[in-house]
Amino acid sequence: MTASTLVPVFAALGDDTRWSILAALGGADASASALAEVLPVSRQAIAKHLAVLQDVGLVEPVRVGREVRYRVLGSQLADTARRLDLIGAQWDRRLATIKQIAEALESE
Repeated sequence: MTASTLVPVFAALGDDTRWSILAALGGADASASALAEVLPVSRQAIAKHLAVLQDVGLVEPVRVGREVRYRVLGSQLADTARRLDLIGAQWDRRLATIKQIAEALESE
């Protein structure tokens, strides 16, 4: 996963409603209508948010009879989390280096 693939994911996650949709789908697959019943937005708005999440690979539609349900794609979330962990580890190393330099200067 590169920065160019992370940007759209973070842009998609930058909306509270989309976070709420992902949280709701974390429990079970659901249709846009079912999500609209538990979230304070219209079914049309839910459908638009789901399209954004689908475009970045965070959810996928699954046809169940006449209904389309959406499910979270854990692999994309896991990839994003791994990338964030890597960035966090890099910052931890940088901060440790700064601390060592500061302590060395202090002891002189």
